[in-house]
Amino acid sequence: MIEKHKLGFDVLHDPGNAYAARQGLRFQLPDDLKETYLGFSIDLPAANGDPSWTLAIPARVVASSDGVVRAVHADPDYTRRPEPAASLSELALLA
Repeated sequence: MIEKHKLGFDVLHDPGNAYAARQGLRFQLPDDLKETYLGFSIDLPAANGDPSWTLAIPARVVASSDGVVRAVHADPDYTRRPEPAASLSELALLA
């Protein structure tokens, strides 16, 4: 992905949402929601590359180049995300 899109930053990957689970940011889809996904031909285990029906809670972490976490936003409601201007302000503090 980095090469394909010529990204100038690292892209992190969490196989099986294992790290998310350790941080309390993974949830198991209930059976009725699994049925809804399957009704829309969404094969979550295939997309995730593991047999679990789990998703990570959406989170945005801003870390400085020395690895110190400077800002975190996590919300189980995927529709609530930080405003882009807020994210840009946090990033500007790192420059």
